[in-house]
Amino acid sequence: MTEDRIKEILARIKNVKVAVYGDFCLDAYWLLDPQGSEVSVETGLQARAVARHYYSLGGASNVVANLAALEPARIRVIGAIGDDIFGRELRRQLHELGVDTSSLVVQGENFDTVTFGKPYLEDSEQPRIDFGFFNKRSEATDRILLDGIRNALETADVLIINQQVPGSIVNESFIDQANRLFEQFSDKIVLLDSRHYGDKFKHIYRKTNDLEAAMLNGVDVGLSDVLQLSDILQYARNLHEQFGKPVFLTRGPRGIITVDSDGVSEVPGIQLLKKLDTVGAGDTVTSALALCLGAGALPCEAAEFANFAAAVTVQKLFQTGTAAGGEILGIGIDADYIFQPELAEDRRQARYLDNSEIELCYESIPAGRIKHAVFDNDGTISTLRQGWEDIMAPVMVRAVLGDEYDTADETRYHKVRNRVLEYIDKSTGIQTILQMEALVEIVKEFGIVENEKILDKFGYKDIYNNALIEMVGKRIEKLKHGELEVSDYTVKGAIEFLHQLRQRGIKLYLASGTDHQDVLAESQALGYAQIFDGGIYGAVGDVAKYSKKMVIERIMAENKLQGPELAVFGDGPVEMRECRKRDGIAVGVASDEIRRHGLDTDKRTRLVNAGAHIIIPDFSQRDALSKLLF
Repeated sequence: MTEDRIKEILARIKNVKVAVYGDFCLDAYWLLDPQGSEVSVETGLQARAVARHYYSLGGASNVVANLAALEPARIRVIGAIGDDIFGRELRRQLHELGVDTSSLVVQGENFDTVTFGKPYLEDSEQPRIDFGFFNKRSEATDRILLDGIRNALETADVLIINQQVPGSIVNESFIDQANRLFEQFSDKIVLLDSRHYGDKFKHIYRKTNDLEAAMLNGVDVGLSDVLQLSDILQYARNLHEQFGKPVFLTRGPRGIITVDSDGVSEVPGIQLLKKLDTVGAGDTVTSALALCLGAGALPCEAAEFANFAAAVTVQKLFQTGTAAGGEILGIGIDADYIFQPELAEDRRQARYLDNSEIELCYESIPAGRIKHAVFDNDGTISTLRQGWEDIMAPVMVRAVLGDEYDTADETRYHKVRNRVLEYIDKSTGIQTILQMEALVEIVKEFGIVENEKILDKFGYKDIYNNALIEMVGKRIEKLKHGELEVSDYTVKGAIEFLHQLRQRGIKLYLASGTDHQDVLAESQALGYAQIFDGGIYGAVGDVAKYSKKMVIERIMAENKLQGPELAVFGDGPVEMRECRKRDGIAVGVASDEIRRHGLDTDKRTRLVNAGAHIIIPDFSQRDALSKLLF
């Protein structure tokens, strides 16, 4: 979706009138003090102290909060709350959003406002405390709600039916009467997101997830079951055939599948480097879908827009966050998609060029048009920096733990270490300064180091770089003294392949996330600097002045290249994604940097997810690779 189209949809949303029927809930966050409180005199039990508490809209209320963030013309809510402190807080927050609550019924008896009490101890959520799970909604309340639904169908552009709480609809006749209204107003957009009554509603647009879709198809599945994509697609098609109305099937980090009268479309998930909190992401998708549909967007466009919105909210921690228009635009204009997750995670699906180890990730690859080629350095050609992760990880762990590095218990130490390793795995290939920028945020996230002792990104980079350069320097000395050879620090066949490309007249560029002076020195030490007639590029300490994205854009613009006229070779996701965004040919090098030949399966997974057209373990089969490409 183009930037202009996103802006156009955002503008049209301003005119949409939307109504929401559902389970209006409140999320109560109680951040516990690890020191605890006093021991109760009456019971002798240790009391728990709440250091801070706050309340945010949950369930259908969070759908409303997400709607409000995109500023439609009018939002009306239809539902029930209790005559209690949580209900009054919920109504207050809805009023702050400018929502019409005239159809929000207060039921005084047998009804508590549904509230999810979420105690947190040191960033870890404790067992939840739920209110209102045994409500009995009266028939009188149901009649008022049905009147509200009828009015919404008469006056709104789109109606959301959002049901999340088990047993929230106690009178079966309520759904029957609602279905008669939906049939009567069959030209209206009614978007259903129901966790427990999905098979009961009719004449609706459906938003569901893969497991719910399987169950709606009569398939017995468990929460941990992994479903095949072919089965998921069939489930979605079957649901579409029920009413002939669009079906949106969400797949978490794997994106959204849409089935409508135009067929099936798939929106891939988005790669995000930050720590994520997926609570409330489904509400974000529901609200974004509804507003886009109400604004006249095609179902496939609504799914793409909703995918961007969810990518915004999952990055907001300890809150059921919302996505504003500017945030959605920021994600949408330069999204890093996750390609072919099934293939990435299951090597059994891999297809290979005949009699080779060259994996073909797509059925067709445009061949014979390459004029320019960009190469990553570390792990693609050079292995001088092999083991950089083993240096960066302890640097990051020490930074996060600070003075507690030597004394932290195993639980805390491994929690920090796992967080660091997860980030390093995701961020492979980006500039070191960006990794250190993220480290600053991780240090703040854990809150162990006092603010005044936290270094900036340049300070942490110096610590890491000094340790890394010491290792690289020793390796270069061994080269100079003849103790080791160039082949001991290069991926098998890489230099020979570079020479083949030059002989074909391909212009070559080296683009690395390593500092420019270092990548230049290391490529000279290994004897291939002169091969790169297009230039050698590296980080300059200012991300505004250098990135692999900027190098690729410049090469394509200056040489007026069409997509397949550029090939990009690399072992990191960054260069693969930037290549795919510009329709180039992405060749992933899943090199085992220790042996310098053979496949690294973890790299393969990352590279397939990043969109590589081809995966090679090394350049030992360079003749077959050249024949394939040219």
